[in-house]
Amino acid sequence: MNLPALRENYAMAGLSRADLKDDPFTQFELWMEQALESEIIEPNAMTLSTINAEGHPSSRTVLLKGMNQEKFSFFTNYSSRKAQDLEANPHAALTFLWKGLERQVCIRGTVKRTSREVSKEYFHSRPYGSQIGAWVSESQSGEVPDRATLEKREAELIKRFPESEEVPLPDFWGGYELAPQSIEFWQGRPGRIHDRLCYQREGDDWKVARLSP
Repeated sequence: MNLPALRENYAMAGLSRADLKDDPFTQFELWMEQALESEIIEPNAMTLSTINAEGHPSSRTVLLKGMNQEKFSFFTNYSSRKAQDLEANPHAALTFLWKGLERQVCIRGTVKRTSREVSKEYFHSRPYGSQIGAWVSESQSGEVPDRATLEKREAELIKRFPESEEVPLPDFWGGYELAPQSIEFWQGRPGRIHDRLCYQREGDDWKVARLSP
């Protein structure tokens, strides 16, 4: 395995200030649409990075499930490690990697829970199996003895909440929304002289700056 030899020279496109929309959310929607058109697998997958009460970082991949009122939304178990981190420290970062387009979007901001109504609406839009799965993982990130334990709980919950009836939203499950303070658009360029243009919130406005690669 020769890891130092693994490299690619990005030459697909460039990114100038003139290319950017005035609003970062409009720019994000444009790039997301292009990712969808390029048939990138799960373009809404994003790395969520959090910090716990002791200052230890943690990252994992979650799915973006909404972008309303200038906030990015995702859903999870409120007893999970990420949720515990966010309760202790509401600052977080999101990173989208669209390798096929040689692009990244890096977002930093503050996080809070969505309303119960928003969580319920999204929960009931999920497939039946995913709704049951949320109940199975009541103590997400907690230790379980084996997979058989999970499968047994799944079978019990299918009997308890048959597909013919509405599965109730668990009290321990719901959404979060991140209000960004900065949104960086990264486009790979040859020789690692990448284009990095970052929107930084200043009051109600956004300032755009080019960052050194």
